Amino acid sequence: MMRRHMAMALGALAAAVTLVAVPGSAYAAEGVLIINGSEQEDPSGCYAIDWYPSSVTNHTDAIAEVHSGPDCTGPVEWLVFPSETYYTETAQSVFIL
Repeated sequence: MMRRHMAMALGALAAAVTLVAVPGSAYAAEGVLIINGSEQEDPSGCYAIDWYPSSVTNHTDAIAEVHSGPDCTGPVEWLVFPSETYYTETAQSVFIL
């Protein structure tokens, strides 16, 4: 009986720690994402690429996904890691979380 109570208590503690440790959907990258010279401070979500040729410069702590389609659809054309710049003539959107 004591083992069962101990296991339940440890399970509840593990669940509570997981909820606190995992960031929610309000998470945003810290830093600046620059798309064609337009700076996005602490970006999160999808951004359109409006003209070509285009550049995506990532000065955040997250990886930016460059998508071939609008609204962050279609295949990922390139991953722009922190401190990198990517030049494209075909991509239509960028996603960062």
